[in-house]
Amino acid sequence: MAGRGQPWTSFVADEAGARQLHEDGNPAHRLRVEHDRNVLLIHLSDEDGKGWTVLAVDRTSRAWAVAQGRVQRATAAAAYDELRGT
Repeated sequence: MAGRGQPWTSFVADEAGARQLHEDGNPAHRLRVEHDRNVLLIHLSDEDGKGWTVLAVDRTSRAWAVAQGRVQRATAAAAYDELRGT
């Protein structure tokens, strides 16, 4: 949470229809959300963009799993596999 007196900021898109957002003023800090009928994947890069935290959420039960790593795709797969117990 932002401290008292500190303003909140937002993640923004560079262009209309962009699939990825970035922190306003810090384009290396990125955010992306993707989903299918069963799972939401929330990808959040490190502040410097050199690593990833991915949250996988089951859309029905709201069970979740988190993975961290250097490669976005591998990190997403790890979070998904953890969620599914594989």
